Amino acid sequence: MEHVERCAWFLRGTLVRVAVRRYLPWALVASMLAGSLLKELSPLPESYLSNKRNVLNVYFVKVAWGWTVCLLLPFIALTNYHLTGKAGLVLRRLSTLLVGTAIWYVCTVIFSSVEHYTGSCYQSPALEGIRKEHQNKQQCHREGGFWHGFDISGHSFLLTFCALMIVEEMAVLHEVKTDRSHCLHTAITTLVVALGFLTIIWVWMFLCTAVYFHNLSQKVFGTLFGLLGWYGTYGFWYLKSFSPGLPPQTASLNLKQDSYKK
Repeated sequence: MEHVERCAWFLRGTLVRVAVRRYLPWALVASMLAGSLLKELSPLPESYLSNKRNVLNVYFVKVAWGWTVCLLLPFIALTNYHLTGKAGLVLRRLSTLLVGTAIWYVCTVIFSSVEHYTGSCYQSPALEGIRKEHQNKQQCHREGGFWHGFDISGHSFLLTFCALMIVEEMAVLHEVKTDRSHCLHTAITTLVVALGFLTIIWVWMFLCTAVYFHNLSQKVFGTLFGLLGWYGTYGFWYLKSFSPGLPPQTASLNLKQDSYKK
Protein backbone atom coordinates (compact mmCIF):
# COMPACT_ATOMS: atom_id res chain seq x y z
CA MET A 1 0.00 0.00 0.00
CA GLU A 2 2.96 2.32 0.60
CA HIS A 3 3.84 2.27 -3.10
CA VAL A 4 0.23 3.08 -4.00
CA GLU A 5 0.31 6.00 -1.53
CA ARG A 6 3.47 7.40 -3.14
CA CYS A 7 2.05 7.00 -6.60
CA ALA A 8 -1.20 8.71 -5.55
CA TRP A 9 0.78 11.57 -3.99
CA PHE A 10 2.69 12.13 -7.24
CA LEU A 11 -0.39 11.93 -9.46
CA ARG A 12 -2.39 14.09 -7.11
CA GLY A 13 0.31 16.75 -7.07
CA THR A 14 0.55 16.69 -10.85
CA LEU A 15 -2.96 16.35 -12.25
CA VAL A 16 -4.76 18.49 -9.65
CA ARG A 17 -2.80 21.65 -10.44
CA VAL A 18 -4.76 24.55 -11.90
CA ALA A 19 -2.03 24.91 -14.55
CA VAL A 20 -2.73 21.38 -15.80
CA ARG A 21 -6.44 22.11 -16.26
CA ARG A 22 -5.64 25.40 -17.95
CA TYR A 23 -2.93 24.25 -20.35
CA LEU A 24 -3.78 20.60 -21.08
CA PRO A 25 -6.28 21.54 -23.85
CA TRP A 26 -3.62 23.64 -25.58
CA ALA A 27 -1.05 20.86 -25.13
CA LEU A 28 -3.40 18.37 -26.79
CA VAL A 29 -4.01 20.69 -29.73
CA ALA A 30 -0.29 21.38 -30.15
CA SER A 31 0.63 17.68 -29.97
CA MET A 32 -2.10 16.79 -32.45
CA LEU A 33 -0.81 19.34 -34.95
CA ALA A 34 2.83 18.38 -34.38
CA GLY A 35 2.10 14.66 -34.67
CA SER A 36 0.07 15.19 -37.84
CA LEU A 37 2.87 17.26 -39.36
CA LEU A 38 5.35 14.51 -38.53
CA LYS A 39 3.05 11.92 -40.10
CA GLU A 40 2.84 13.91 -43.33
CA LEU A 41 6.48 15.01 -43.67
CA SER A 42 8.45 12.20 -42.06
CA PRO A 43 6.29 9.19 -41.19
CA LEU A 44 7.52 7.03 -38.34
CA PRO A 45 8.28 3.38 -39.13
CA GLU A 46 5.55 0.92 -38.27
CA SER A 47 5.60 -0.30 -34.69
CA TYR A 48 3.47 -2.23 -32.25
CA LEU A 49 1.50 0.93 -31.46
CA SER A 50 0.74 1.56 -35.14
CA ASN A 51 -1.12 -1.77 -35.22
CA LYS A 52 -4.79 -1.19 -34.42
CA ARG A 53 -4.86 -4.52 -32.58
CA ASN A 54 -2.36 -3.46 -29.91
CA VAL A 55 -3.45 -4.14 -26.33
CA LEU A 56 -3.99 -0.50 -25.34
CA ASN A 57 -6.20 0.16 -28.34
CA VAL A 58 -8.27 -3.03 -28.13
CA TYR A 59 -8.80 -3.21 -24.36
CA PHE A 60 -8.70 0.47 -23.39
CA VAL A 61 -9.27 2.97 -26.20
CA LYS A 62 -12.05 1.01 -27.89
CA VAL A 63 -13.99 1.17 -24.62
CA ALA A 64 -12.53 4.45 -23.35
CA TRP A 65 -15.84 5.91 -22.24
CA GLY A 66 -16.68 2.73 -20.32
CA TRP A 67 -13.38 2.87 -18.42
CA THR A 68 -13.82 6.57 -17.70
CA VAL A 69 -17.37 6.15 -16.35
CA CYS A 70 -16.53 3.06 -14.27
CA LEU A 71 -13.75 4.91 -12.43
CA LEU A 72 -15.30 8.38 -12.23
CA LEU A 73 -18.60 7.11 -10.85
CA PRO A 74 -17.22 5.84 -7.49
CA PHE A 75 -14.67 8.68 -7.36
CA ILE A 76 -17.31 11.40 -7.72
CA ALA A 77 -19.68 9.62 -5.34
CA LEU A 78 -17.11 9.13 -2.58
CA THR A 79 -15.34 12.50 -2.76
CA ASN A 80 -18.48 14.59 -3.20
CA TYR A 81 -20.36 12.83 -0.39
CA HIS A 82 -17.31 13.10 1.89
CA LEU A 83 -17.21 16.87 1.34
CA THR A 84 -20.93 17.68 1.36
CA GLY A 85 -22.71 14.81 3.11
CA LYS A 86 -25.67 15.46 0.81
CA ALA A 87 -26.94 12.53 -1.24
CA GLY A 88 -28.98 14.85 -3.46
CA LEU A 89 -25.92 16.89 -4.39
CA VAL A 90 -23.97 13.70 -5.11
CA LEU A 91 -26.69 12.47 -7.47
CA ARG A 92 -26.70 15.86 -9.16
CA ARG A 93 -22.96 15.70 -9.68
CA LEU A 94 -23.15 12.11 -10.93
CA SER A 95 -25.44 13.36 -13.67
CA THR A 96 -22.27 14.74 -15.30
CA LEU A 97 -21.69 11.14 -16.41
CA LEU A 98 -25.12 11.07 -18.09
CA VAL A 99 -24.32 14.35 -19.82
CA GLY A 100 -20.96 12.95 -20.93
CA THR A 101 -22.65 9.79 -22.21
CA ALA A 102 -25.10 11.90 -24.22
CA ILE A 103 -22.21 13.91 -25.72
CA TRP A 104 -20.36 10.69 -26.59
CA TYR A 105 -23.46 9.17 -28.21
CA VAL A 106 -24.43 12.26 -30.22
CA CYS A 107 -20.90 12.78 -31.50
CA THR A 108 -20.61 9.11 -32.46
CA VAL A 109 -23.84 9.37 -34.47
CA ILE A 110 -22.63 12.57 -36.14
CA PHE A 111 -19.28 11.01 -37.10
CA SER A 112 -20.98 7.90 -38.49
CA SER A 113 -23.44 10.00 -40.48
CA VAL A 114 -20.71 12.19 -41.94
CA GLU A 115 -18.72 9.14 -43.04
CA HIS A 116 -21.88 7.63 -44.58
CA TYR A 117 -23.01 10.68 -46.55
CA THR A 118 -19.51 11.55 -47.80
CA GLY A 119 -18.49 7.96 -48.60
CA SER A 120 -18.61 5.47 -51.43
CA CYS A 121 -17.89 1.75 -51.75
CA TYR A 122 -14.76 0.76 -53.67
CA GLN A 123 -13.39 -2.53 -54.91
CA SER A 124 -9.96 -2.06 -53.29
CA PRO A 125 -8.17 0.03 -50.64
CA ALA A 126 -6.60 1.97 -53.53
CA LEU A 127 -10.10 3.37 -54.18
CA GLU A 128 -10.42 1.73 -57.56
CA GLY A 129 -13.79 0.87 -59.09
CA ILE A 130 -16.81 2.36 -57.33
CA ARG A 131 -19.46 -0.22 -56.41
CA LYS A 132 -22.59 1.90 -56.65
CA GLU A 133 -24.90 -0.96 -55.75
CA HIS A 134 -23.71 -0.77 -52.12
CA GLN A 135 -25.16 2.34 -50.47
CA ASN A 136 -23.86 1.99 -46.91
CA LYS A 137 -20.70 0.97 -45.06
CA GLN A 138 -22.09 -2.23 -43.55
CA GLN A 139 -23.36 -3.59 -46.85
CA CYS A 140 -20.12 -2.59 -48.57
CA HIS A 141 -17.98 -4.49 -46.04
CA ARG A 142 -20.26 -7.54 -46.12
CA GLU A 143 -19.73 -7.81 -49.87
CA GLY A 144 -15.95 -7.47 -49.56
CA GLY A 145 -15.77 -3.81 -50.56
CA PHE A 146 -13.90 -0.89 -49.00
CA TRP A 147 -15.87 2.13 -47.78
CA HIS A 148 -14.15 5.50 -48.00
CA GLY A 149 -15.65 8.71 -46.59
CA PHE A 150 -14.66 11.59 -44.34
CA ASP A 151 -13.81 9.65 -41.19
CA ILE A 152 -13.67 12.12 -38.30
CA SER A 153 -11.25 10.74 -35.72
CA GLY A 154 -13.33 9.23 -32.93
CA HIS A 155 -10.14 8.51 -31.00
CA SER A 156 -9.08 12.18 -31.08
CA PHE A 157 -12.54 13.22 -29.88
CA LEU A 158 -13.01 10.67 -27.11
CA LEU A 159 -9.48 10.70 -25.71
CA THR A 160 -9.53 14.51 -25.56
CA PHE A 161 -12.92 14.57 -23.86
CA CYS A 162 -12.11 11.79 -21.37
CA ALA A 163 -8.71 13.17 -20.33
CA LEU A 164 -10.07 16.68 -19.76
CA MET A 165 -13.10 15.40 -17.87
CA ILE A 166 -10.96 13.31 -15.51
CA VAL A 167 -8.65 16.24 -14.79
CA GLU A 168 -11.63 18.49 -14.07
CA GLU A 169 -13.18 16.00 -11.63
CA MET A 170 -9.88 15.39 -9.84
CA ALA A 171 -9.77 19.08 -8.90
CA VAL A 172 -11.92 18.11 -5.91
CA LEU A 173 -8.84 16.58 -4.31
CA HIS A 174 -7.75 20.08 -3.24
CA GLU A 175 -10.48 19.82 -0.59
CA VAL A 176 -10.44 16.12 0.31
CA LYS A 177 -8.76 15.30 3.63
CA THR A 178 -9.12 11.75 4.97
CA ASP A 179 -7.75 9.71 7.87
CA ARG A 180 -5.06 7.36 6.53
CA SER A 181 -6.41 4.55 8.72
CA HIS A 182 -9.92 4.88 7.30
CA CYS A 183 -11.17 2.64 4.50
CA LEU A 184 -12.37 5.75 2.63
CA HIS A 185 -8.77 6.91 2.35
CA THR A 186 -7.76 3.59 0.80
CA ALA A 187 -10.64 3.69 -1.67
CA ILE A 188 -9.99 7.27 -2.81
CA THR A 189 -6.23 6.69 -3.03
CA THR A 190 -6.76 3.62 -5.21
CA LEU A 191 -9.14 5.54 -7.47
CA VAL A 192 -6.70 8.44 -7.77
CA VAL A 193 -3.99 6.05 -8.97
CA ALA A 194 -6.34 4.33 -11.40
CA LEU A 195 -7.64 7.60 -12.82
CA GLY A 196 -4.13 9.02 -13.03
CA PHE A 197 -2.85 6.08 -15.05
CA LEU A 198 -5.98 6.13 -17.18
CA THR A 199 -5.34 9.79 -18.01
CA ILE A 200 -1.75 8.96 -18.97
CA ILE A 201 -2.99 6.17 -21.26
CA TRP A 202 -5.53 8.51 -22.89
CA VAL A 203 -2.92 11.21 -23.56
CA TRP A 204 -0.38 8.66 -24.82
CA MET A 205 -2.85 7.03 -27.19
CA PHE A 206 -3.95 10.49 -28.35
CA LEU A 207 -0.33 11.11 -29.37
CA CYS A 208 -0.19 7.72 -31.12
CA THR A 209 -3.33 8.62 -33.04
CA ALA A 210 -1.71 11.90 -34.08
CA VAL A 211 1.43 10.28 -35.52
CA TYR A 212 -0.01 7.06 -36.97
CA PHE A 213 -3.67 7.42 -37.97
CA HIS A 214 -6.11 9.63 -39.90
CA ASN A 215 -5.28 12.77 -41.83
CA LEU A 216 -4.92 16.25 -40.37
CA SER A 217 -8.46 17.48 -41.04
CA GLN A 218 -10.02 14.35 -39.53
CA LYS A 219 -7.99 14.77 -36.35
CA VAL A 220 -8.68 18.51 -36.18
CA PHE A 221 -12.44 17.91 -36.28
CA GLY A 222 -12.20 15.06 -33.77
CA THR A 223 -10.14 17.10 -31.31
CA LEU A 224 -12.41 20.12 -31.81
CA PHE A 225 -15.49 18.08 -30.89
CA GLY A 226 -13.71 16.85 -27.76
CA LEU A 227 -12.76 20.38 -26.75
CA LEU A 228 -16.27 21.68 -27.40
CA GLY A 229 -17.78 18.89 -25.31
CA TRP A 230 -15.43 19.74 -22.43
CA TYR A 231 -15.66 23.53 -22.59
CA GLY A 232 -19.39 23.57 -23.25
CA THR A 233 -19.92 21.70 -19.98
CA TYR A 234 -17.14 22.52 -17.50
CA GLY A 235 -16.29 25.90 -18.99
CA PHE A 236 -19.84 27.17 -19.50
CA TRP A 237 -22.93 25.15 -18.54
CA TYR A 238 -21.65 23.73 -15.22
CA LEU A 239 -20.99 27.28 -14.03
CA LYS A 240 -24.75 27.86 -14.08
CA SER A 241 -27.13 26.99 -11.24
CA PHE A 242 -29.37 24.81 -13.46
CA SER A 243 -26.65 22.24 -14.18
CA PRO A 244 -24.86 19.26 -12.59
CA GLY A 245 -22.38 21.80 -11.23
CA LEU A 246 -18.63 21.74 -10.74
CA PRO A 247 -16.74 19.57 -8.22
CA PRO A 248 -17.30 21.05 -4.72
CA GLN A 249 -14.46 23.31 -3.68
CA THR A 250 -14.09 26.33 -1.45
CA ALA A 251 -14.82 29.34 -3.65
CA SER A 252 -14.52 27.06 -6.66
CA LEU A 253 -16.94 29.02 -8.80
CA ASN A 254 -14.96 32.26 -8.63
CA LEU A 255 -11.70 30.48 -9.28
CA LYS A 256 -13.19 28.57 -12.17
CA GLN A 257 -14.65 31.66 -13.77
CA ASP A 258 -11.35 33.50 -13.43
CA SER A 259 -9.47 30.51 -14.88
CA TYR A 260 -11.56 30.43 -18.05
CA LYS A 261 -11.52 34.19 -18.53
CA LYS A 262 -7.72 34.32 -18.63
